[in-house]
Amino acid sequence: MTGGGKGIGFAIAETFAREGAHVLIADSDGEAAEAAGRGIAASSGTATARTVDVSDTGQVKCLMAAIGEKFGRLDVLVNNAGVGVGRSLNFHNLTDQDWRHVWRVNVNGVVRCAREAFKLLRVSGHASVINLSSVMATKHTGKMSVYSASKGAITALSQRLAVEYAPYGIRVNCVCPGYVGTAMTSRFLTDPTIAKFLLGRTPMGRFGVPQDVANAALFLASDDAACVTGASLPVDGGMSVTL
Repeated sequence: MTGGGKGIGFAIAETFAREGAHVLIADSDGEAAEAAGRGIAASSGTATARTVDVSDTGQVKCLMAAIGEKFGRLDVLVNNAGVGVGRSLNFHNLTDQDWRHVWRVNVNGVVRCAREAFKLLRVSGHASVINLSSVMATKHTGKMSVYSASKGAITALSQRLAVEYAPYGIRVNCVCPGYVGTAMTSRFLTDPTIAKFLLGRTPMGRFGVPQDVANAALFLASDDAACVTGASLPVDGGMSVTL
């Protein structure tokens, strides 16, 4: 579980642990990872915390080596780590540094983790890879071009890997959340004008919560989804099907 220290990642980790999984929480924020691990342990779950920057190939290799040494296999890989630019910019104002900042985590991080985990996933024989994409891979607002592009790449990569990994008993899917109440989205959802605009394009009339996404991830990880691969599961209150 990458990016599992807080927000959606923590909700997924906590949900998986509640179902009996031993969760390894990997996050670039080591303090958040440790706090998440303690929180899960306090509620009778089992979790290990590790500081990992998925934009660093060496750190990802070390993570997978540690998993292999301790468990010998990996049943579920959740690629949740993600970042935004941190400020609203039109495309023509984006710098190369802005683009690289988002791409190296959101896309290259998924590539590294899915690649380096392959041998451990193959040992499982019934493994599941769950990548976090976004409604913004297909629905677009202004000043979010690099984020949307990165999430579109994750969706396409998930479909390609679903074909390539299927012969090894590895399913690959992605979850596409809409606007979910987290630290990353707070600047949008707490602005009354923006919130009204977004809710007006959400048929269910509410923003998501991290547990909504965790429930979808749990399904994709479970045997209930044994014949599901290459899917993009929207968790967006219907935003993706509106005009």
